[in-house]
Amino acid sequence: MSDFDNNNRGAIWPNQKKETDKHPDFTGQGQIDNAEYWISAWKRRQGDNPKGPSLRFSFQKKDAPAPTQDSVAVVDEPFNDDIPF
Repeated sequence: MSDFDNNNRGAIWPNQKKETDKHPDFTGQGQIDNAEYWISAWKRRQGDNPKGPSLRFSFQKKDAPAPTQDSVAVVDEPFNDDIPF
């Protein structure tokens, strides 16, 4: 095990899976306050200001089970449009 502290650090690399202009130019991972995040970055287009990249951080939900049909609540009741006030 390493004694290196990755908290409040991250790294991005060129996105090898970019297919459209909407896909990020760079992707990576980082930690903020010991929470894991995915990082997406887009190069600014010519004429945009400032020249730095645009970033988005998406929280990585660890150990969160994927939703299944059993975990989705289905309500089969008629809609009541009466307002009680």
